Amino acid sequence: MTGMSQGRDAARRATIADVAQAAGVSPSTASVVFSGKAPVADSTRERVLAVAAELGYAGPDPRAASLRRGRSGIVAVVLEGHLRTAFLDPVTTAMMDGVTDGLAGLGAGVLLLRDDTDAVAGAPTLASVPVDAVVLIGCSGRLHEDLDAVRARGVPAVVIEGDAGEGVPRIDLDNREAAAQLARHLRGLGHERVDVVTLPFDASRLRGLASPERIAAITVDVTRKRLDGVREEYPDARVVSAGGSSIDEGMIAGRTLLEQAEDRPTAIMAQSDLLAAGVIRAAEERGLRVPEDLSVTGFDGVVVDGLGDHVLTTVVQPAVGKGRAAGAAVARLLAGEQVESIVFTCRFREGTTTCAPSHGRASAP
Repeated sequence: MTGMSQGRDAARRATIADVAQAAGVSPSTASVVFSGKAPVADSTRERVLAVAAELGYAGPDPRAASLRRGRSGIVAVVLEGHLRTAFLDPVTTAMMDGVTDGLAGLGAGVLLLRDDTDAVAGAPTLASVPVDAVVLIGCSGRLHEDLDAVRARGVPAVVIEGDAGEGVPRIDLDNREAAAQLARHLRGLGHERVDVVTLPFDASRLRGLASPERIAAITVDVTRKRLDGVREEYPDARVVSAGGSSIDEGMIAGRTLLEQAEDRPTAIMAQSDLLAAGVIRAAEERGLRVPEDLSVTGFDGVVVDGLGDHVLTTVVQPAVGKGRAAGAAVARLLAGEQVESIVFTCRFREGTTTCAPSHGRASAP
């Protein structure tokens, strides 16, 4: 057997046919040994596996199997921003739970990809990986070119809260109306000076007070719609963009808005509950009471640690439901069915972080 292996072309990968010939069995028998789809005598299995080891044959090439089936068994999920921070956001975690639940019937694997083009050289990208379908959580401008390449190969796509272009089903949320509902709540309480802490505007994730020009150039769909909802009631609200959805980012933005006592708002609307929690910490850092000196609203309805006795006034979104709908849409697309876009709605939840503006507000430093 050693002479046989030395006589082979070392540069050529051994095939199942080579194994079958050397073991003295048919190619179909050798194939069954590796697939386990039918019973094989123990002596035959041992002989085939011994020959395979001698020839350096590790088993069928999964890429070839994918080509025969016309499927890779993989669904790509593309997340905005860095993967290392994405799952620190409970909304993302809940959506991914829903996606995997919706895909469960397919028996497919899930490949997580980031949406930026600055990834490590050689890392998989949306345009390069063999996938059966794509789920986009958001759809930044930088993704469109890669997505066009994927669609040209006939790979179906679904987007959660974003615009991937004509023909791509959307799993959407009533972001504008939900934000407007929060703004109307504050207006009903009597608030006139209301500021906003937003999610990132674009891929640059620039922090700080936003000019009208920056606001007009927002490319993140969720950020733009939630801000549009607020500006229905408060068109002149100051806007601070955060670098992401986190408590730390909310603290940074809150400090910016609360820095000068004479410009201090009576309420701050944050575009996520994590950002709102950071704003509350920034307020307490300056000796301000929430809600007596500053009302704060969030968005999402998630559990946030570190709020103490506060119950955040927010809107509750069905994050798991959105993910499950996206997974189910992928399954239907792969079955050749038509899929329509869906819009989910949020539920307003009044907590303890908002009240009427106080006339005797604390004059914190």
